[in-house]
Amino acid sequence: MKPLDPRLLRRARAARLFLAASVVIGVVTGLLVVVQAVLLARGIAGVVLRGDSVGQVAWWLVAVVVARAALVWLQEVVGQRAAAAVKSTLRQQVLEHSLKLGPAWLSGERSSALTTLLTKGLDDLDPYFARYLPQLVLAATVPAGVIAWMATGDLISAGTVLVTLPLIPIFMALVGWATVAHSRRRQHALAVLAHHFADVVAGLPTLKLFGRAKAQAAAVRRVTDKHRVASMASLRLAFLSSLVLELLASISVALVAVGVGLRLVDGSLGLETALLVLILAPEAYLPLRQVGTQFHASADGVAASEEVFRVLETPLPSRGDRTDVPDLRVTSLHLHDVTVRYPDRAAPALEGFDLDLWPGEVVAMTGPSGAGKSTVLAAVLGFVVPERGVVVAGGSAADEFEPGLWRRQFGWVPQRPGLLVGSIADNVRLGRPAASDEEVRQALNAAGAAELELDTPVGEQGRLLSGGQRRRVALARALLTEAPVLLLDEPTAGLDAEVEAGVVASLRATGRTVLLVAHRPALIAAADRVVEVGPRELVMA
Repeated sequence: MKPLDPRLLRRARAARLFLAASVVIGVVTGLLVVVQAVLLARGIAGVVLRGDSVGQVAWWLVAVVVARAALVWLQEVVGQRAAAAVKSTLRQQVLEHSLKLGPAWLSGERSSALTTLLTKGLDDLDPYFARYLPQLVLAATVPAGVIAWMATGDLISAGTVLVTLPLIPIFMALVGWATVAHSRRRQHALAVLAHHFADVVAGLPTLKLFGRAKAQAAAVRRVTDKHRVASMASLRLAFLSSLVLELLASISVALVAVGVGLRLVDGSLGLETALLVLILAPEAYLPLRQVGTQFHASADGVAASEEVFRVLETPLPSRGDRTDVPDLRVTSLHLHDVTVRYPDRAAPALEGFDLDLWPGEVVAMTGPSGAGKSTVLAAVLGFVVPERGVVVAGGSAADEFEPGLWRRQFGWVPQRPGLLVGSIADNVRLGRPAASDEEVRQALNAAGAAELELDTPVGEQGRLLSGGQRRRVALARALLTEAPVLLLDEPTAGLDAEVEAGVVASLRATGRTVLLVAHRPALIAAADRVVEVGPRELVMA
């Protein structure tokens, strides 16, 4: 793990400002350390050798101590604010990048792991900025100033410190390698725990229905124990490494003290110089010891940031910038030899698929599960990039157009519609925010959801609604849009025959182009054409 990941500086302006402020604070702290040591040595030597008063020196010492305390407070404040700003920046960048990567990429990610990363995971950056980085700056500035000042009074002591000081970072690096491995295991254990817990909560109604809810308690307990063991291993390593660094620093200071004592007794070293060396020697080792201690507190945050950068460095699919998107009300849509392959699958999800979609017609796609019907819709929307082939509209490839403008041509109902917390009306208006209550009501009626009130509450991911109601709300949202083409993935799943007949009639009455995935006979019978999707496509009139 790098002490300071340059990607943080590139992606977060607050990190650059914080580092500059930390350097200034570190330099001033180093000067104050030297001043404090000089004042103490001079004051003690003056009292012992000359019987001087300590009044003036004491006031200066108080001023230096107050100044050092103020710098520590300032460093903490700057660190906490920088951490908050960097976390906010990284979260925003990850969310924006994830949206640009599209649903195809998100489907391959564990949503619970990504949520944990953006919440608890990034919160672990607080100790990294508030404690580890400031100590890293102090370790780069204070020892150099202390050794330089010691050399002006006692070269032998300065040389001793200079020789023993590198031992601390060497041992710190050896311990750090083990710490990184433990932190990654802990981060993985936390992600597994979050994913498992989210799965159990999502499936709790089904588990309760079949009397299997209590059986999951043991599984959750096992995953929790793995996270506990990983966390305790990291904590144990942190204590042991602190002991090693403290012992090494104590032995090094003892070497300096023995040399100073012998030369002081011999008379070759003055009392004031000896006191100055003895006071400064621990200050040379302290920043490096603190870096080792704070390294463990920051390791989890840095491990989380590596996951963030993994997401941010995932290349985006090619995006066009043309704004002259053809009007699909009057322009046909063509798919030529489209082949799509997902990274986690050996076989292509869709191979050599051809389709001509003419304005105003209703086309149903049928085929076995996994044949690639949903992939066809994703390719049309630009959520997946074909390995071979092209989607064409108006004589131009769809990937030449700006994605946002291209997708406005489509109203989409996926296999698992996404609904937000709010009311029925709020979710339907996502298709057209300026729509009136009357227009929302008409869209719900056309989708076969006449019994739903506009102010009916909707929970997270459509909780409080049945599966059929969620699908009808999503269909109403698509119908409310002014998009000329509707892409519908099993729009009548979960509906009874009477409601389904009404939905089919409404779709025909819109006069829009409709491309739908269908398994139910009523939908297939209502289509102008039926396209069989599979290893070998057959188009039937």
